[in-house]
Amino acid sequence: MPAYAQLAGDAASAERLSDAWSLRLAPQLTETPSQPDQKPATNALADSVTGTVDTDISLKGSAELRRYGFVVKGDALHYDVDRDVADAYGRVSIVSKGDVFSGPYSELRVNASEGFIEQPKYRFYLNGGWGSGKRAELLDNERSKIEDGTYSTCACDNPAWYIRASQFTMDQGANEGVAYNGVLFFQNVPLLASPWMSFPLDGSRRSGLLSPTWSISSKNGVDITVPYYFNIAPNYDLTIAPRYMSKRGEMLSADYRYLTDSSAGTLTIAYLPNDITTHERRYSIDLNHVWTIGSGFAAYVNYNRVSDANVSTDLGSGSAFPTSSTTLYQQEAGLTYNNGPWSVLAREQHWQSFSSDTTYNREPQLNVRYNRYNVGGFDYGFEADATRFTLSSDDATQGTRFVFNPFVSYPIVRPGWFFTPKIKWHFASYDLTSIASDAPAGQPRNVNVNVPTLSLDSGMTFERPVRIFGNSYIQTLEPRLFYVYTPYRNQTYVPLFDTSEADFGLGELFSDNAFVGNDRVSDENRVTAALTSRLIDAATGDERARFVIAQRYDIRQPRVTLYDTEDTANVARTSLIAGSSFKVGAGINVENAVQYSQSNNYLTQGSVGLAWSPATAHVLNIAYRYTRANTTLDFQPVNQFIVSGQWPLAKNISSVARVNYDMSTHRLIAGLLGLQYDAQCWSLSLAAEKYTNATGSTSPSTGTRVLMQLQLKGLSRGDRGLLDQFKADVPGYSSTPSDEAPVSRFSEYQ
Repeated sequence: MPAYAQLAGDAASAERLSDAWSLRLAPQLTETPSQPDQKPATNALADSVTGTVDTDISLKGSAELRRYGFVVKGDALHYDVDRDVADAYGRVSIVSKGDVFSGPYSELRVNASEGFIEQPKYRFYLNGGWGSGKRAELLDNERSKIEDGTYSTCACDNPAWYIRASQFTMDQGANEGVAYNGVLFFQNVPLLASPWMSFPLDGSRRSGLLSPTWSISSKNGVDITVPYYFNIAPNYDLTIAPRYMSKRGEMLSADYRYLTDSSAGTLTIAYLPNDITTHERRYSIDLNHVWTIGSGFAAYVNYNRVSDANVSTDLGSGSAFPTSSTTLYQQEAGLTYNNGPWSVLAREQHWQSFSSDTTYNREPQLNVRYNRYNVGGFDYGFEADATRFTLSSDDATQGTRFVFNPFVSYPIVRPGWFFTPKIKWHFASYDLTSIASDAPAGQPRNVNVNVPTLSLDSGMTFERPVRIFGNSYIQTLEPRLFYVYTPYRNQTYVPLFDTSEADFGLGELFSDNAFVGNDRVSDENRVTAALTSRLIDAATGDERARFVIAQRYDIRQPRVTLYDTEDTANVARTSLIAGSSFKVGAGINVENAVQYSQSNNYLTQGSVGLAWSPATAHVLNIAYRYTRANTTLDFQPVNQFIVSGQWPLAKNISSVARVNYDMSTHRLIAGLLGLQYDAQCWSLSLAAEKYTNATGSTSPSTGTRVLMQLQLKGLSRGDRGLLDQFKADVPGYSSTPSDEAPVSRFSEYQ
């Protein structure tokens, strides 16, 4: 649709300088559509003008010919009206919808925006790309062709990177540039030559090469990854990453993403046909799919499988993705239903395990939940679960479990206080098809368990205004008292399919069961008292500080244990927890928490951490973690200092670091030291890393590596590899912000 440019400000916000006859301020240029049959006017400006009416016109001295979206400038200009051809001489400048071409001579068909310019220099407004050539042909108001030219997005006379090609085609409509027979130079050193090379002319996704990543590691040797991105459709894309490792061979990985109205998912595959070190074929598959069927129904698939236990540590420690380790891979498919109070899950779940820990498959599982709230003041519901547990080992307890857990509560909530009585019932029935050799003597094949639970939860909230250091706050005082009673039921013969000890923390203090799962219900006669106080900014509502202290006291010694070999004398759960968090100032957060076992008179676990982020890309994290060893539950001790940060060192240079140091063994568990240089049109990241990965073997796997990633802005975009590693290692890490390209063709209006 034809349009014309006019001076305008924000809607109805233009400001007059004085009276009704004065000029008005207009902070920006905007476009206003004209009528479809309106023909755009052509305006001519010059120091002198001669010509014949409706035939031709000659302009000399600062000559300009203007039409909507198109401007021709020169020392002299001749316009043939009949042929609609403009010839410009001298210092010629052509502006076509914000893109600028400059040269000594041009010939143009004005209405068609078609012609050529000799020895041009050009600049594109969308991404700031520029270059020069022997000749430029304007094919229309969106497409152009440059012969024997260069291209770069570096805004300087000596660009850090540029492409030299025999021909460029620039399509502003498709936002794509293509170089034919091109060579990519960085610091005047050729990096890549290709007969065909495409690049984006704006910030949108485009198919093409992403930033390669180089590394040298103790396990993989020289490691080079060159990913290529395929922008298949707005809702589909694919990244192919060929990778070379001097100590392992050639590897190929693919990452496919898709999104539709009713489904979404990712598929990631890595394949190494012949590992030079292990002489094995190695692979990993990761599929995640979610499908919304409708009417409350949905389906999903999570499939993870690897060729061997060390794939994630050996092949994941290269430059393609951050180091990771796991010994458990899930293969699961399920159907869900959610509608009102009903929630249903039907699934088949398998595990690929490389550890000695017992992890059961669910073949299959049906879980039904029903919850209603505030029905005559009552909350009630139930969970019903039927699962068949299997294991690849023949010498293992296997079978079917049916669970029914109903509950009813009557919450009384009033301004400033609440009181909630609740009754639960746990019923579990087991039908065992096989029994392990280490099962308790006399283990029956059919076991039933019935356990009731009564809990009373209450709390109050008090508030008062206070002034601290001249600032106004609202201080709260929130006492809470929780009581739970569960009678003892002998569960010695109940197998452990999916149950473990619950982590001990503030959330677990007010739990009615010391176990997670349906195979154990702890006997309880316990009182928990807690006191919380907050400082809330009276003006903004922001919580500036919080203090918590909680005491859990067993009135009766618990007798139910996770394993029948445990001594009940060590099961006392009487403990004290204290914690606090502060926002000391702008960007400073401090948190700490400790757990003290009063029954054993020692510190069970504790942590303290400080996070300081005064500005973007300024981050410092300091933390200390302590966990006491527990030989009964096979808890390994933790006694570590963790320091990480990101901090500018000079203009365009910032540092990234992380250190995990074990105080017990006096050794560095993991460490990373990196540098980033971020220029206007390119960035370089370097890092040296030591990593430790726990695998299924008896000793952890360690290694070292040096990584490098070069990114040429405006040519390719992507944060694979090293930048992903920085984000994983430093909480709060942010990429250095790059200069934004102009988004309007009026940004540099001529």
